[in-house]
Amino acid sequence: MSKKAVIVVHSGDLDKIYSALIIGNGALAMGMEASMYFTFWGLQRLRKNGLDKGPLSKMHMLGLGKWMVSRRMKKANVAPLEKLMEDYKELGGRILACEMTMEIMGIKKEELHEEWIDDYGAVGTYVNEAKDASITLFI
Repeated sequence: MSKKAVIVVHSGDLDKIYSALIIGNGALAMGMEASMYFTFWGLQRLRKNGLDKGPLSKMHMLGLGKWMVSRRMKKANVAPLEKLMEDYKELGGRILACEMTMEIMGIKKEELHEEWIDDYGAVGTYVNEAKDASITLFI
């Protein structure tokens, strides 16, 4: 097994996007390779201006919960999602976008942050990426 973490980012919930990026950055900082395969609602977060647009997975409360959590994160000096994504890419993290999801949800490449995406593909792209990984996660 290689020193590699591969994360399926299925959820578009704000807290889960944070988790995926924090884990991915942690793996990269520890000298591992890291890839994230964005699919279904997770892929929505790769839309231009969409990274931080998802609801919370719990206690969203019509946006009030998201506002409260965002304030607490800022107070605790947690980097914003844009910064976490910048760091992830600068450290060599790979982003894979699910083409099947794009087709199902009618998402075009030009709607996405194409500069973040390293590859487009279907399940075979994910399986090929994950087959030798030492860590695989589904978020």
